[in-house]
Amino acid sequence: MANRHPSAVKRDRQNKKRNERNTMLRSALRTTIRRVTSAVARKDVPTAQAELPVAVRALGKATTKGIIHRNQASRRISRLTRKVAALASQSA
Repeated sequence: MANRHPSAVKRDRQNKKRNERNTMLRSALRTTIRRVTSAVARKDVPTAQAELPVAVRALGKATTKGIIHRNQASRRISRLTRKVAALASQSA
């Protein structure tokens, strides 16, 4: 930070706070997605079907909060849903 102008100090403070929040939310989002993908990899249908709505909700919230773009969220939801559906139809 070159100048110590009060508005620059405040902007720096806000950026640090937002960065921490976004990092935390992005990490939590990755964890929920990883739960679904690992359940699919293990071919664990009940767990995958139980974790899918949690992941979809997390993706929607991340979109609302500006963590990811809405098209990316839509694409990820679609891919996760297709994987779980394919797994469910395979085991049935």
